[in-house]
Amino acid sequence: MKDEQILLDTPYAKKIDFTSEKFRSCSWLWKVGDYIYLSMLWSKKENQGYVTNLIDNIIKSGYGVKVPTPFPKMVMICAKRGFKRTIEVDPVQGNCEVLVKDKN
Repeated sequence: MKDEQILLDTPYAKKIDFTSEKFRSCSWLWKVGDYIYLSMLWSKKENQGYVTNLIDNIIKSGYGVKVPTPFPKMVMICAKRGFKRTIEVDPVQGNCEVLVKDKN
């Protein structure tokens, strides 16, 4: 798969269960190298396991997961999944906290 934005209900999105039934229309992911970035993700129903399932499916499909500038709830979800805190340097915005889970 080439590096690009992943929109809801596209073929790869369906494969990982990133669908409009579970996530709001403003949601999107971004594939960069060996990682899928979860930078804009809005679940339609909280506490249903949609995000955890999505993370698991991304890893099962052969990619790692990165979450830049996470909100506190996402920090909690990622901590339970074994994500590591890192700092990446963005050429425009400077240092950025990124939670990282490598593919298995």
